Amino acid sequence: MNEWPDGWSGDGRDRYGRGGARPESARAMPHVQRPRSGDGAYGGGYGSGGYGGGPHRAEPPLPPNLSPHRPGVPGQRDQGYDDYLDDGYSQGEVYGGGRGGGRPPHGQSYGRPAPRWGRRIRIGTLTLLVVVLAASVGTYFWADSKLRREVDLSKVEDRPEAGEGTNYLIVGSDSREGMTDQDKKDLHTGSAAGKRTDSMMILHIGDNGSTMVSLPRDSWVTIPAFKGSETGRQYPASQNKLNAAYSRDGAPLLVRTVEYNTGLKIDHYAEIGFAGFAKIVDAVGGVEMNIPQDIKDDKSGADLKKGTQTLDGKQALAFVRTRYALAGSDLDRTKNQQKFLSALANQTATPSTVLNPFKLYPTMGAGLDTLIVDKDMSLWNLARMFWAMKDISGGEGKQLNMPTSGAAPMGSLRWDMPKVKQLVSELKNDQKVTIGNE
Repeated sequence: MNEWPDGWSGDGRDRYGRGGARPESARAMPHVQRPRSGDGAYGGGYGSGGYGGGPHRAEPPLPPNLSPHRPGVPGQRDQGYDDYLDDGYSQGEVYGGGRGGGRPPHGQSYGRPAPRWGRRIRIGTLTLLVVVLAASVGTYFWADSKLRREVDLSKVEDRPEAGEGTNYLIVGSDSREGMTDQDKKDLHTGSAAGKRTDSMMILHIGDNGSTMVSLPRDSWVTIPAFKGSETGRQYPASQNKLNAAYSRDGAPLLVRTVEYNTGLKIDHYAEIGFAGFAKIVDAVGGVEMNIPQDIKDDKSGADLKKGTQTLDGKQALAFVRTRYALAGSDLDRTKNQQKFLSALANQTATPSTVLNPFKLYPTMGAGLDTLIVDKDMSLWNLARMFWAMKDISGGEGKQLNMPTSGAAPMGSLRWDMPKVKQLVSELKNDQKVTIGNE
């Protein structure tokens, strides 16, 4: 059996046939040589002992769907046959590549593959979304764990029916919790034990916009009968200033007193002390305010000039606590408190704070550590409260004092009950508020 390549005659003659020697580089490679349909330069092709008359070699089989000739057209190859033979192995090409190879198949390149930018962009976008989601979830649980849910509104007795919208009772207390002696001195808070309400506001959020109603702490109201949460004793109803309710039995009695005198059901409660207030202001880099007049108050520590300026935590606390330097006393003080809280919310609830972790985390940490809320308050409720205050600052809501009609015993303020009833009715039915400041 002849094991030499085709064209070897076996009689010692040149392997390329009867002619003279041919250089090795000109050797025809059987596996890339295209079959010929007739007698060619090398004889009759594979079947006629071509390449020097060597032994007969069978033509390689083709796939069943291809034929060497078109049916009925002698000597013409089928298109499928060309595709089969020229699939990267046309004449002059060696395995479709190499330095001396021919051209690459149509639409392809033998160079480095082009980067798949679409895939990279998709992967990058997905990675970014995963990182943002993970950071958001982590921030949510971190902030949620810091909320001090200490007020149980379910213990409030004789509550009115709920109306439309959501009502928040926002309280600023004079609590000195967590303050050092130097802090008390710097902030002019004094060292009184316990805590009292320094400001109180009802924030209503509904379909007709948000409304903030300040409740003067000197309002003359009825404190309903109650059972002491610590003593267990029963106390009769009495007439007194509104802030006395808080000092007597804390937040639950204050909520009940507000509900009893207004007929509005309070859905959520939020309270912040002196220290937390000042820290939040400093965390956001101060709050820009337009001071309505020169203010000099030794008791609050305020020493401010009229005009637009940025207040730091110490100055802001002095500003909202000032009452003796203002002609209108408690009523003007509540107006300034509203303006400042709206400005604070407007500056806090901005992309420059929310999207900047170097401002967001200090701000949230400063506020949440000292913020006391009801047990049903969620971060969503808290965020909604701040955004509503921001809307009010931007002119999309309304702010006013509870309508009053003159002085009452103990230097207090009497409410104008016909106007109060109209205001409460509009809030309870989530109607546009028509009552304004006088």
